[in-house]
Amino acid sequence: MQCPFCKAPDTRVIDSRLYEEGTQVRRRRECPHCGNRFTTFEKAQLSMPFILKSSGKPEPFEEAKLRRGVESALYKRPVPQEAVDHAIENVIRKLRATGEREVASRRVGEWVMEELRDLDHVAYVRFASIYRSFEDVNAFREEIDRLERLPSAELRRSQLPLIDEEQRGAQTRQQGAAPGTKGR
Repeated sequence: MQCPFCKAPDTRVIDSRLYEEGTQVRRRRECPHCGNRFTTFEKAQLSMPFILKSSGKPEPFEEAKLRRGVESALYKRPVPQEAVDHAIENVIRKLRATGEREVASRRVGEWVMEELRDLDHVAYVRFASIYRSFEDVNAFREEIDRLERLPSAELRRSQLPLIDEEQRGAQTRQQGAAPGTKGR
């Protein structure tokens, strides 16, 4: 890699570590020409699904747009940048995990709201008010009431995840099969 200070054509890696739960590699580099050190981050370039807008028009996914939406909701809220980055990575991870070519923007919005709910309730309500197009004060009250009825982030994290419907159906079919047939 070229040195950002002196533009020497090659630098050497002096330390490598996994970063962001193993999705990135952080490399500490040194230029043998000028002696300056700098850090680089390496991340796999995976194709992202298109975002299907409510109008039906697909748009390429833009991480910057997702980040702007999350950071706007968190404006002047006491949330560390690391937590914001982690929330954005979680949404991106869910988006990739769908394996679909197109994902509805509504689904992405729900994932963002899940992350904001765990980060900051004020930011959650801010985002929900725009995302769900609140018409009046009662809509805010209803959303706040719904938020208060939900279990806390700590409680949700301490619970085991529910089995999804597909797995539940497969288990039911296997249990209903005759002994020794293994769900044929």
